[in-house]
Amino acid sequence: MKLAVIEGDGIGREVIPAAVEVLGAFGLELEKVPLELGYARWERTGTAMSEEDLDTIKSCDAVLFGAVTTVPDPSYKSVLLTIRKELDLYANVRPVKPLPGVTGVTGRNDFDFIIVRENTEGLYSGIEEIGPDLSWTKRVVTRKGSKRIAEYACQLAKKRSDKLTIVHKSNVLKSDKLFLDVCRQTADAYGVEYNDMLVDSMAYSLMMHPEKYDVVVTTNLFGDILSDMCAALVGSLGLVPSANIGKKYAFFEPVHGSAPDIAGKGVSNPLAAILCVKMLLEWMEKPESRLIDDAIADALKKKVITPDLGGKASTSEVGCAVAKYIRENCIV
Repeated sequence: MKLAVIEGDGIGREVIPAAVEVLGAFGLELEKVPLELGYARWERTGTAMSEEDLDTIKSCDAVLFGAVTTVPDPSYKSVLLTIRKELDLYANVRPVKPLPGVTGVTGRNDFDFIIVRENTEGLYSGIEEIGPDLSWTKRVVTRKGSKRIAEYACQLAKKRSDKLTIVHKSNVLKSDKLFLDVCRQTADAYGVEYNDMLVDSMAYSLMMHPEKYDVVVTTNLFGDILSDMCAALVGSLGLVPSANIGKKYAFFEPVHGSAPDIAGKGVSNPLAAILCVKMLLEWMEKPESRLIDDAIADALKKKVITPDLGGKASTSEVGCAVAKYIRENCIV
């Protein structure tokens, strides 16, 4: 298997090496293909990602990605949106689950849900026009896009508690009626119990009653916003991983951004990137993936944690601690 490893910008250059060390501790046969993409390269060369880079990525099976800085320059083409569309990574999957001993703004740890976000259309369609007096973006909702994300969510729900929540805003955005109808029809076909929520009500309910939810499916922008908001439930953006899944490829990245304010200081939390390794191993159907939870729990118990969680460990020290536990306990 070939894995493209892209550190990207800012703290991506710190958390991805820690995650790669953890991945290496499993002793799996993986060909790692390093690539430099992102804003720093764009500043230096005028190109954030070339066609050759995209061809290299397509020659790999999966991508482990750090973070990228996107600037409001019309000549800068989003690396992430380009990769998602070119590889047809239609399902963005973001688990929201507390880590042992770490609580977020609500002080609760009785929840475990997954947000499944449509990843290729909606308001991220890329169809837009920018002008001095009028700017617009076309929101695209198709039956095909809605059906395949609904099928992914239903398949996931069947492996969990057989419950699905469909999040939309069809009372105002009429294009959401198609998304809602297709999700309902798909859930019926799969025999999955479902309900639906307006996105604003859902935002409130997730903060107040996160334990009520299991698999949540929604459109592109809503899923982006809700999943970032839910990082507050677990305690930090530095604790939330994500996967971008397609029929052929998979792409794994922490939810956090490039965080230029702390980049280079060695204090960024690598746990989200390490949890991305867990999701990668799950995608590869490797049972060893479960060992990452134990390794992270051990590091947390020993207080080998970064400053955002009240500790004094560096990014690399956390990565080393997790990798050490895996090397000592992994039977390949």
